[in-house]
Formats: sequence, C-alpha cells, structure tokens
Amino acid sequence: MSDTPSELAAQRRKLLIATSAAGAVAAGATAIPFVASLTPSDRARAAGAPVEADVSKLAVGDMMTVEWRGKPVWILRRTPEMLATLEQNEARLADPGSGEPQQPDYATNRHRSIKPEYLIVIGICTHLGCSPSEKFATGTTEGMTADWPGGFLCPCHGSIFDLAGRVYLSQPAPTNLEIPPHKWLSDGLVLIGEDDHGTA
Repeated sequence: MSDTPSELAAQRRKLLIATSAAGAVAAGATAIPFVASLTPSDRARAAGAPVEADVSKLAVGDMMTVEWRGKPVWILRRTPEMLATLEQNEARLADPGSGEPQQPDYATNRHRSIKPEYLIVIGICTHLGCSPSEKFATGTTEGMTADWPGGFLCPCHGSIFDLAGRVYLSQPAPTNLEIPPHKWLSDGLVLIGEDDHGTA
C-alpha cells in the first residue's frame, strides 16, 4: 500500500530537518578548528605578554635582567652616588632631556624612570642592536677613561651611555636606550610591557 501525499510530505520534511541538522553539526565541527587556528598560540601570546619582575631582593647598586618580547630588559637599582652623576654629566650627552620618544611620558625626566632609584631599560644598543655591557665602576677600573662616571659601553662600535641609558655626544648610537612601558604593582613588583595606558 502506497503512502498518501500528506505522508510523503511529512517524510520529506523529516528527512530535510535531519539532513539540515547533520549539515549544521558538520559545519560547526569544521569551523571550530579553523577559527581556533586564527587565534594566537600560547607561545605567541607569551612572547608579547607583560612580564612581572620581583625586585624585592635586588641590592642597591646591582642589576638584574628579565626577558620581554625576546629582548633583555635591565633593572638597575641605582645608588645615591649613581643618581648624582646624572645631573653632573648632562653637558656630555646627546639628548639629556630625552627629547626623542624613546620612553613613555612618565619616564621623560633626568632619571628616565618612575622611581628614581630604579632604571628599567631595554638592553639593546640603538645603533645596530648589540647588547651593551655594564661599566658601573668609575674611572679606569673597567678600562674606561679617568673621568668615567659609570654607565654602559656597547662593545660592537663603542657607543657609551650614562646610568639613565642616555647616549653620549658623537657616538654611533643615534638615540638613548629605549625605556619599555611599565608600572609598579607594589614596592617590590614591577610589570614590564604594560602601564596605565594599556599593553604595548
């Protein structure tokens, strides 16, 4: 016995609904991995994510290095004597007032930092991307000139920087060392790569 036209129409509707549902599930199963592939991986997010640095145990006069975006970031806890050299030496610097935008606005000051005691700077020379060496001892102790007040020396082409990362006059490096965005979460914890204006 054959089905009536109304029964056939009902069967077609059921088949159409079942086929549409199966198609939607298949499309969703295909789309989810595709959309997920467009989002950054954990590794990619980590490469640009802000980094917390605990400086609570950093002794006065010492420096530590953390990595942010694959770059070395130096955190130097300056002594009162180190801070005193920043003003005394300005006539010998190419950009003592930090006119070039190599730092956030809140670090456009003599010490180029939020807290004068702490210098937070990317340890890459602005000439050709070498990493300068610390030369904190004054005078000729570390192979510098007798009037050397302490700072950084790039061994590649000889650029010298003071203890605020400001470049001396007539050096291969065209600008001061870069200050990354940062903010203090507490007295001993600083977040590098993010400030109150957002993430860099």
